[in-house]
Amino acid sequence: MEVKVLNVSGKETGASLHLPESVFGIEPNDHAIYLDVKQYLANQRQGTHKSKQRNEIAGSTRKLYKQKGTGGARAGSIKSPLFNGGGRVFGPQPRDYSFKLNKKLKQLARKSALSYKAIDNSIVIVEDFNFEAVKTKSYIQFVADLNLTNEKTLLVLPSANNNIYLSSRNLKKSKVITADQLSTYDVLNAGKLVLTTDSVKTLEEALAK
Repeated sequence: MEVKVLNVSGKETGASLHLPESVFGIEPNDHAIYLDVKQYLANQRQGTHKSKQRNEIAGSTRKLYKQKGTGGARAGSIKSPLFNGGGRVFGPQPRDYSFKLNKKLKQLARKSALSYKAIDNSIVIVEDFNFEAVKTKSYIQFVADLNLTNEKTLLVLPSANNNIYLSSRNLKKSKVITADQLSTYDVLNAGKLVLTTDSVKTLEEALAK
């Protein structure tokens, strides 16, 4: 698949870049995508939820009233789950929600997500660029020049660039990551995927194995 290369001002450079079929042109596997996104979201969960059982409740241990003759049920403790303020039965306990996925499956999921973006023509290729200083205005202008102001964008860089990253950090609809941080969730969550020429090569080397 051939995509025109734009400069930082959103103008065509006259060059085009071939997106490798092995990464951007495979038959998408929906189940692999589902598992990878499920793992990503599970890993975001802290798992610190906790409720108290009856043995953890602070309260008197005396018997509430006599065993017989009240005409009601027999009650032995104010900590019983039957009473307001008592312990909770089978309540949530701290746990780890993460689970393992094979490397090959995660690669397949990422390639499937990238292929969907290619099918939808939702990939924009720009020349490698840099900002001289950290300025949110510079990133806003960059997105505007690409006609993506109203889109949720994901910019993938070949390596870390603090000036670009920090310039985008305050913008809700913009996210900047490096190629080695790319996740299936991030690709699918973005309306438009913006790649630099070098990041395409980095992704090909990482995923075309």
